[in-house]
Amino acid sequence: MTQTMTASAARKASKKTQHVRSTGDWITLIVLIAAALLVLFPLLVLTINAFKTPVDYNATGPLSLPKHFTMDGIISFWTTTKFPLKFWNSLVISLVVAVAAVVLSVLNSFALGIGRVKGNTWIVLAIMLANMMPQEALLYPLYTMFKQVGLYNTKLAIIIIFTIIQSAYGTYLLSSVYGTFPQAILEAAAIDGASRWQILRKVVLPISWSTISVLFVFFFVWTWNEYMIPMAFLMSDDVQTIPLALATLQGQRTMDATTLASASLLSIVPTIIFFIIFQRKLSQGITAGAVK
Repeated sequence: MTQTMTASAARKASKKTQHVRSTGDWITLIVLIAAALLVLFPLLVLTINAFKTPVDYNATGPLSLPKHFTMDGIISFWTTTKFPLKFWNSLVISLVVAVAAVVLSVLNSFALGIGRVKGNTWIVLAIMLANMMPQEALLYPLYTMFKQVGLYNTKLAIIIIFTIIQSAYGTYLLSSVYGTFPQAILEAAAIDGASRWQILRKVVLPISWSTISVLFVFFFVWTWNEYMIPMAFLMSDDVQTIPLALATLQGQRTMDATTLASASLLSIVPTIIFFIIFQRKLSQGITAGAVK
């Protein structure tokens, strides 16, 4: 009986010891909370001003709570810029680019990193150098080419351009990952009679799925936020994206700070929702490389 009580007391003491935080842990927690508040502060200010009236904003400034709750800014941006259409254009372009770029990145990286094609090092180097080229240098050649083939002012042109740009980055990243892929696993699959396609589908993809998920999220968000190339290629109102709608609103010179806040809030809400949906995969992919 005494031994049982002693063991029970030891377990309770062990649990209490496990939950005790050191001074360093508390300092780290406080620093992380402060950093989170610092990051969330602009979003909080944006949300507050999105529901203010212009008179309220001019009287109390951007940091005070709204005295009169209103959605006039959101409604104005929604109707003035045809937001549902712009949202659909951005969603279609971003999703298609993200999926296509991930597929191309995986296939290219499998050939370069695992297939060991001839000259793979030079190919990866060329891709890396291409990624360093600024978008401004691509505008005129791309404009001339798509104008000649009749794809100027179409969503397809933007999809093609950003699929190539994003897949180049994805190929550079994934090829280095696949280059260190355990050869023993690949050899075991080959001995079992697996073809190249089966090795990719049943061995490589399941192991690297977290990294691929990170690329998908990044490709979607990067394409969603792109402005320069869509601005140069999408002239018609019915094919423009949300960043172009924001620029159009600013160019009308009839916009106040509350309308701009409402427009900015509407434009970032879809990406926030996207991050929330894929946050688990994103965190798994980012930390996957830290675990051997």
